Order: sequence, then C-alpha cells, then structure tokens
Amino acid sequence: MFALVDKSDNSITKMLNGNKGITIGDNQYPRAIFSLWTEAERNAINIYTVTIDESKRKDEQWYINTNITYAFDGTNATGSYGDATAKAHADTTWTQQQIDDGDAPDGADTDTVATEGLKTILIKQVKGSAEGELNKTDWYITRKSEKNTAIPSAITTHRDAVRSKQAAMETAITNASDTPALETLYTYTKDSDGVVSRPLAEIPTLE
Repeated sequence: MFALVDKSDNSITKMLNGNKGITIGDNQYPRAIFSLWTEAERNAINIYTVTIDESKRKDEQWYINTNITYAFDGTNATGSYGDATAKAHADTTWTQQQIDDGDAPDGADTDTVATEGLKTILIKQVKGSAEGELNKTDWYITRKSEKNTAIPSAITTHRDAVRSKQAAMETAITNASDTPALETLYTYTKDSDGVVSRPLAEIPTLE
C-alpha cells in the first residue's frame, strides 16, 4: 500500500493500492511506478510506501481491533492500530430503551439475548463438536434399542470420554477469569519430546 502525501503539512491526501496509474497535477503516471520505480523515485513525486505497525493488533478470535490510522511524519508513511478491546465474555440483553425505540425484535424483553458473549459462543462450539462426534456412533444405540445387539465396549468407552471431555471443556471456559485465560486454554505448546498439546484439548475422536 502507498500514500500520496502533501509535504506542506505532512498530511496524507490519498491512499493508493498500486493497481492503477495516478495523475498528480498535470502529470500522469502508469501503475508501473509502483513495481518498477525505486522508493526514492516514488518519494520524489510524494508517493511513499506505507509500513504497517501491527504491535497492537491482536487475535480477532478474542479481541476487536481498531481501524488502522495512517500518518506521515515527513519521512515515513505508517499505519498503526489502536488498543484492541477484548470481546465481551457474557451475553448482552436488549435494554428497555432499545425495545421502546423498536430496535429489538418482536417479542423481545430485557431478558432476551441481543448479542451472545464469547463464552456462550465457545461453549456452543464445544457442544457442536461433541454432538458431531457422538452422532458417528449413534447407530449403535439405535441398533441396541431395535435389535438388542450389544454395544461394543470400545464404543461405550469412547462416548463416555466425549461427554467427559465436553463437560471439562465447558467448565474450563466458564471458569476462565479473563481473556488471556481463555486464550491459554486454546494455545498449543510443544514439550521437550516434541509432543504438541494445549490445556483445553479437542473432543476425542474415534480411532
């Protein structure tokens, strides 16, 4: 990405993606200037490559990032993020004012969820994964019910393990005190033997 700057006040007058030519004053320049010209040659006509500072950008699974703010200091064109905001953990409900203003759906009251919190979303994902895994072996249960055919012990053990892991995962999510604690549950680590794991492991799958 590039910026056309006005050096009289160090302002950025236009952001450029470099996929087409540009007219500056009475001069027309082809898009080749963005790929074939040197940085110094572009700077001579007040076009600067924008360097993005991502030091404040955070994982969007857990945080809401700001828009990028662009600036020119007389020498460099930069883009930077502001402080990211952690996504809300708890559900939010409709306020009476929103209901009175007609912003809420029909039938909503102040106990109706307007936006699901991060923990609700994560727990739903866990439930969905567990359900999907159990569905693979549900036919054993149906066969047992209809034909009284014994369920293999390995299947029973696996289904119990799925439910146990689901419960543990939901508890860990619920008890996480803050966003970094949630992140830790999903962070992969590698031990000295090269074994990769994370505190909150996935729902076990049938081998």
